Amino acid sequence: MASIAILSNPESDGNKSRLERLRDYCAGRSDILHIEVERTEDVGIVLNRIAMAQPDVIVVNGGDGTVQYVLTELFGEGSPDRPLPPIAVLPSGKTNLIAKDLSSVGDPIRALERVLTLAREGVGDNIVSRQLISLDDGGGGRPVLGMFLAAGALADILLFCRHKLYPLGLPNGIAHTLTIIGGLISVITDWSSRYLPPKPRAIGLQVGEHHMRGRFQVLMVTTLRRLVLSGKVVAEREGTLQLLAIERRRRTVLRTVYETLLGRLGKRPIHGVHLRMGDHIRIEDEQSGVIMDGEYFIAAPGKTIILRPTQSVRFLDLGRAANATETFAADIPLSAPGPQRAAALLSDAR
Repeated sequence: MASIAILSNPESDGNKSRLERLRDYCAGRSDILHIEVERTEDVGIVLNRIAMAQPDVIVVNGGDGTVQYVLTELFGEGSPDRPLPPIAVLPSGKTNLIAKDLSSVGDPIRALERVLTLAREGVGDNIVSRQLISLDDGGGGRPVLGMFLAAGALADILLFCRHKLYPLGLPNGIAHTLTIIGGLISVITDWSSRYLPPKPRAIGLQVGEHHMRGRFQVLMVTTLRRLVLSGKVVAEREGTLQLLAIERRRRTVLRTVYETLLGRLGKRPIHGVHLRMGDHIRIEDEQSGVIMDGEYFIAAPGKTIILRPTQSVRFLDLGRAANATETFAADIPLSAPGPQRAAALLSDAR
C-alpha cells in the first residue's frame, strides 16, 4: 500500500519546468502513487482511485486553483462520505498561498521528502485544521470550496496584472511592482486608464448581521491564517469566516501601506479598515466578480455571492512543531504581511 498518493497538474506553472524531476523521483517507488491529471473533469475519477489505495497522506502537486478543484471534489456537495487522510500541498503553482500557509515552500521535491518522512514516522503532531470557504454564486450549481477570496479593487488589480502585464513577458517581480505602483497611483489620483487598474465599484457587504456598503481597495475573505496574521499560527473558531476590508480613501490606504511596511498594522485602529468575522458573508454586487484561489466567479443574474464556512478539514503542516500552541484569531490583531506577501497576492494562482 502506498504511503502517499500524489495528484499532479502538469499545467501548473511550477510543474511545467519541474514535473520531470518529480516523475523521476516517484518512478519505481512502492510507497508513492503518482497520478497526473490534465482535465479538471477527471479530478473526481482520480481521487476515487486514490481513496481506494488508502494512502496515509493525499498530496496535491499544483497551484491554488488545483487545490480548489481537489477540495471541492473531496468535500463539496455530493462527495462520497468516506474517511480521508490529511491533505498536503506542494509549492508548484505561481503564488502558492495555500502551500505557504502549510509551511510548504521552496523546492517541491524537498517538500515531498518531508511529507514522506512524516508519513513514515507519524503525522499526528503536524495535523492542522482549516475551514474552507464555500462559494455559492446563486446559479443553482455546486458550491465551490476554497481558502482565499479577493473582491473589490483587489480583484481588479489581480486581473490587471494577469491580463495586462504578464503577456508582456516581464519577470514576475517587476510585473508585481508595477501593479502595486499603478494601484497606488489610482488611489492617490482617483484616475482610471488603460495603464492603471480600474476604479472599484461600490458594493454591499453583509457579514453576519452587520451591513456595510462602499468602495473597497482591499476586500478579502480567507481561512489562510498566515496570510492575514503575519505568519502566526492561530486556531479557528468553528463556523466563522474572516473578512478584511480597506475602504478606498487616500488617507486610509496610504496609512495602511505605511503601517504595513513598518510592521505595525493592527496595533492601532485605522479609520476605514475593517476586520470582521461571521458565519456567512454576502457580497451584493451583480456586475463585478470575485477571485477565489485564482479562479474568477460572478453572481448569477439577480443573485448575490454567498460565502459560508465548511467543517474543518485536516491538512499536513510541514513545519509545525510538535508542541506548538495555538490561540484564537480574535486575540491576535492584524499585523504586517510584508511587501513580499503583498506582491505575492498579485500572482496567478494556477
